[in-house]
Amino acid sequence: MEIFWVVLFVDVIFIGVAYLVNKDNAKYLLAGYNTMSIEERKKFDLENFLIFWKKFFVILAFASTTIFVISYLMFTESVTLIIWTVCLIIPWPIFLYKANKDFIK
Repeated sequence: MEIFWVVLFVDVIFIGVAYLVNKDNAKYLLAGYNTMSIEERKKFDLENFLIFWKKFFVILAFASTTIFVISYLMFTESVTLIIWTVCLIIPWPIFLYKANKDFIK
């Protein structure tokens, strides 16, 4: 049963990250963006990146929780934990690829 609290905690973190990072605090909170020069920041499409950022984290929270619940109903808790962990890891290379391709010029 504790695993449900872990999933909920991770979801709250993901949703918090999605909605707490905004245009005003991005220069402090976004890794990479916070080390860019002023000229590089002007070239960076921050508004669309933040839309992408928010969508990514909300979908990650929703999809991983959905997969967790389905897995929990079908498998043991140990297998469910492995499936959920893999579901949290797989999207990151896609995120990095898309972010580099679409937003870094």
